[in-house]
Amino acid sequence: MRRLSFFIPALLVLAFTLAGCARLPGGGWVTLIDGEAGLDNWNRIGDANWRAEGGAVVADKGKGGYLVSKNAYKDFEIRAEFWAETDTNSGVFIRCSDPAKVGAATCYEVNIWDIRPEPKYATGAIVDHAAVPVPLVHKAGGRWNTYEITAKETQLTVKLNGVQTVSIQDGKHASGPFALQYGAGVRGAQGGPIKWRKVQIRPL
Repeated sequence: MRRLSFFIPALLVLAFTLAGCARLPGGGWVTLIDGEAGLDNWNRIGDANWRAEGGAVVADKGKGGYLVSKNAYKDFEIRAEFWAETDTNSGVFIRCSDPAKVGAATCYEVNIWDIRPEPKYATGAIVDHAAVPVPLVHKAGGRWNTYEITAKETQLTVKLNGVQTVSIQDGKHASGPFALQYGAGVRGAQGGPIKWRKVQIRPL
């Protein structure tokens, strides 16, 4: 009886552990920026002056650049907390087919740019794929915001501060790294700063 009383609790613990793992096929959220971590989780391209500052990863100078995730992803959710000015040109580029040439042609670009010259692809849009209403109702300038981006097979959905901005079916890009942008402003002028306070991804 003593041996049984020892093994039964151990078996129960093992069973609950395995059941919990089954409910988390993607392994849960992976935090790539959290206000304390530096830039070890990213590859840099371009000349943006990325740095850790004030509990965030910040860029505010340069012609433009990206932080590119070291891992590639197919189906996933992203949660990203960011601060932008009205003239900030930034975005989250997902499923990038060429991590050395990040752009709207090689990735899906979830835009952050309140004053984009072509406003239908401004903040909340997926550039060249999913437009937002004009006049703009989704703006990010002058405050902290949260993007929730879901890519599941061909379904792409974007939420800004809990409000869905676009949702489309598109199969152009199947998988790849994702990237965070600091871009030039209108007509190549210096754009406003971008700050990323927390960035997490959960494989689906």
